[in-house]
Amino acid sequence: MDTRQINILYREETLGIRTYRIKFIAEITHKGLNDYKLLSSDEPGVLQSKVNTHVAKLEEKWQRVIQRNHIFRTKEEIQRNVDLRNREAQEAVQMVDNILHHTLDIDDTINWEQLKDKSRFKAPYPEDELPKLISAIPLPRKPVFSSYPVEPNAVNFQAKLTFLDGILKSKKDAKLQQAQNLYEDSLNNWRQRCAIIDKENLRLKTLFENDQLKYEKDVKYFKEKIALKVNEWQHEKAAFLKNREDSNYKIALLKEAYFKCDSNAVIDYCDLVLNNSVYYDEFPKSFELDYIPETKILIVEYSLPSMDQLPLISDVKIVKGEAKETLISETQLHKIFDSTMYKITLRTLHELFEADSANAIEAISFNGWINSINRATGIRENNCILTIQAKKDEFTLIDLRHVDPKTCFKNLKGIGSSKLSGMTAVAPILQINKNDSRFVNSYDVADSLNSTTNLAAMDWEDFEHLIREVFGKEFSSNGGEVKVTQASRDGGVDAIAFDPDPIRGGKIVIQAKRYTNTVGVSAVRDLYGTVMNEGATKGILVTTADYGPDAYEFVKGKPLTLMNGANLLYLLEKHGHQARIDLKEAKLASK
Repeated sequence: MDTRQINILYREETLGIRTYRIKFIAEITHKGLNDYKLLSSDEPGVLQSKVNTHVAKLEEKWQRVIQRNHIFRTKEEIQRNVDLRNREAQEAVQMVDNILHHTLDIDDTINWEQLKDKSRFKAPYPEDELPKLISAIPLPRKPVFSSYPVEPNAVNFQAKLTFLDGILKSKKDAKLQQAQNLYEDSLNNWRQRCAIIDKENLRLKTLFENDQLKYEKDVKYFKEKIALKVNEWQHEKAAFLKNREDSNYKIALLKEAYFKCDSNAVIDYCDLVLNNSVYYDEFPKSFELDYIPETKILIVEYSLPSMDQLPLISDVKIVKGEAKETLISETQLHKIFDSTMYKITLRTLHELFEADSANAIEAISFNGWINSINRATGIRENNCILTIQAKKDEFTLIDLRHVDPKTCFKNLKGIGSSKLSGMTAVAPILQINKNDSRFVNSYDVADSLNSTTNLAAMDWEDFEHLIREVFGKEFSSNGGEVKVTQASRDGGVDAIAFDPDPIRGGKIVIQAKRYTNTVGVSAVRDLYGTVMNEGATKGILVTTADYGPDAYEFVKGKPLTLMNGANLLYLLEKHGHQARIDLKEAKLASK
């Protein structure tokens, strides 16, 4: 994978679309292709499988772009490039024309076995490199010891006596003494040479023994080093196998939950079906799903390709030595666009109904959205240009190989303007309810406050609604909104603010602590965890008391704001309300 071109950002998001759940999200961007894709799943393992598949497609597409752009300036190369681009243009038009029929020969049912992670642990076993490391250590050279020279023999030094030496005793004695001296000198010299040899042999032996010790030490070092690596390898392999087992177990659970028609599982299953659907390269394929278990209706909010994402090139010719593109006429492009929108709608309905092996879906409500510039205003808008609700028992009787897509869409009571290319907005038949199910109706409290009201002794529910009210006034100046959540299901959230400001705004989690004691760091940690789980941009903790130094230390560098009793009184006063905070009084009242 070319990591210089591809960037993957993983994050989590807590959703409140009828079912309160955490969704794992991957945002994949390819710089060279200017491609952006948002993938999601309730299971990290399923999400990773989607990411791997999409990345492989991006790599394949990028290689084709590199090949196409590798043009030399010879006539032959220019001609080959023109031929290649013509083939690509024709294939793109053919693929768009075949969008509906392409899926009819494919079984869209999810193959659960293919979803399973069957990858092997590929890290090399560290011990396999030990022989190579040891062989690289210089072996100690066994020394070659010197031998002693031949010891002088006294026989070889005997004096040679003559007849005269036998007569003259003094001469004889002199010769005998000389011979003895020569023998002793030779013997002493031999002994000195032997001593030198002994010394040298001892030196060689010591060096060899030292080299041997160093060799053994080096071998031991590498063995210990490899032993540590083997230990790490074993832990990594165990973790890999555990993750693989967990991922496959979750897939098994997803399968089981899907066949029980669990809402989240049905949504995830349909998400897999649509992500498996193969379109041409430039197709954006972005959608959002919801499922109503009571009516068995699946809602599909589908982002359709804009007109500039359809094939635009009719052919490529060589003009004055340069490749020149001829674009499809605007009239023909509008016809292709309208036909493609109907085909995508019917194809999506077909894929979802065909794959519904659990019979969890009785009907599908499909809304096709286009994000494009309004030619009348010049402003980019996201409009629903077609909407349809189809029943499974009726739709599956249709032979899609022989229908006219537009006529079939209209016969199914689909709604859309006569010319979809005009981007005329229509009201969706049924839309995903994006309101968080935790939100409850709020009531105003602030007007009942006066200078005698002790906030620290207020009813806890009134206090939470007061916080919602005062923050609602704070955010309303910028078009924001604040909602109170149910106390029994809030998961640590008392209110959620939605600030539309494009720079500092977003989703803001607010927690209210009507405390009489100092708020510890644990409450601040809990808030930070909630901010992460909610996918919020900021968290605000409000208390009638104050915070300890560890709490203030913890929020440094984090998107958290701590508001104590004094801050709260100031905020109330800012919006025209008077109150007081008396912690001692509240403590006495609570006894």
